[in-house]
Amino acid sequence: MSYAAIHPNWEKNPDNMVDGYSLEMTAKEIEGLREAAPLIRPGTQVAVTFLPGEELSQRVEAAVLVRELGFEPIVHLSARRIESAEQLNWYLGEITTKAQVKRVFIIAGDPPEPEGPYSDSLQIIESGLLEKHGIEIVGVGGHPEGHPNNTPADLWIWMEKKIAAVRAHGMTPLVVTQFAFDDDAIVEWLAEMRQRGIDVPVRLGVPGPAGIKRLLGFAKRCGVGASASVMKKYGISITNLIGSAGPDKLVNSLGDKLNDSHGRVRLHFYPFGALTASAEWINAYHAKHS
Repeated sequence: MSYAAIHPNWEKNPDNMVDGYSLEMTAKEIEGLREAAPLIRPGTQVAVTFLPGEELSQRVEAAVLVRELGFEPIVHLSARRIESAEQLNWYLGEITTKAQVKRVFIIAGDPPEPEGPYSDSLQIIESGLLEKHGIEIVGVGGHPEGHPNNTPADLWIWMEKKIAAVRAHGMTPLVVTQFAFDDDAIVEWLAEMRQRGIDVPVRLGVPGPAGIKRLLGFAKRCGVGASASVMKKYGISITNLIGSAGPDKLVNSLGDKLNDSHGRVRLHFYPFGALTASAEWINAYHAKHS
């Protein structure tokens, strides 16, 4: 599959930073998606996460709804939470048959010990089950602000291995990053990625508008840097946690700093349970910068 199939005009950076954006939701946010749907552009890619406390059937139902509402489902697979090869095979069969899923995003997952035979995302890619069920595009993780359990050098090695494996199995690779607040860290990470010859499209994770305490809570939980200096750049004072904040400064700064040397880049929004607020922010930003 060509990169144009991932999203039209991938060959250049967008004139408007939110063109071609994607969103993320949990399996429990079905009603939130219904509410936000009129505000989301048709064909938008909507990722369904693989969080604890949710059943596989809920995730299938969410993916089906994404498709029925006119969006493109991207289903997450958390390797360490998958209990068996049989379960993975069944799940892939359900999402591809019922929701016509062609795209997945694979992470290792949070459990310190795997609940089944897969300890990392590379094992899922090499299982052969993805292409068996017609998966065409495979997203793997990127970490502009690092990862608490891996060194930067190890993260690059793993990324290169996973991208090579995706291609070896006849599928198209994509990198989707953890959300970050630091524009400089994001741009430097992306520049290093291209210097290393990793030429795949990238979706840069940015936080959607949310309460300040909620934003900082998610940052702490996900190991994202949230120092006073970074938060100030983002527009938050950590001495005043009242109110909400949006990604205006971050997105504007990325728009100023990204150029053709950074390759194919789009934004991926983490709404933190506020799909409608994120869709409203995206639409307002697009209108303001058109």
